[in-house]
Amino acid sequence: MTKDFLKWDDTYSVNIKEIDEQHKELVCELNKLYSAFMNRVHDDKIEKIVLSLIDYAIYHFGTEEKYFHQFKFQYIDEHISEHNEFRKTISFFQDKLEKNKGSLTYEVINFLRDWLMKHIVVSDKKYIKCFVENGLK
Repeated sequence: MTKDFLKWDDTYSVNIKEIDEQHKELVCELNKLYSAFMNRVHDDKIEKIVLSLIDYAIYHFGTEEKYFHQFKFQYIDEHISEHNEFRKTISFFQDKLEKNKGSLTYEVINFLRDWLMKHIVVSDKKYIKCFVENGLK
């Protein structure tokens, strides 16, 4: 059995239960893909995971962006721009699915790891104060 690629810890937490649970799902998808890659079954799993990332972007970014508008978050344009980059990248991955799944798996793993480290740990932390001041926990 393969160890997790990335373990959830407080580094990734924004201290808002609904959003942390959604972020944990992204970590789970990353770990599933990594496990499939390490067990050499990723060609069978990559398409399903990329499609799940499309769904994830719809509902997770929808959640955050709803609160951005509701609470008049100061950095809304910058943050939504980052979400749009995620959406574009996942669409790019979807377009590449039929070409080289092995190479794509590696790209997706690295992309998700970087997204978690840069977007969630840095950008998402910026809205904590705004959200908490407006009653989210």
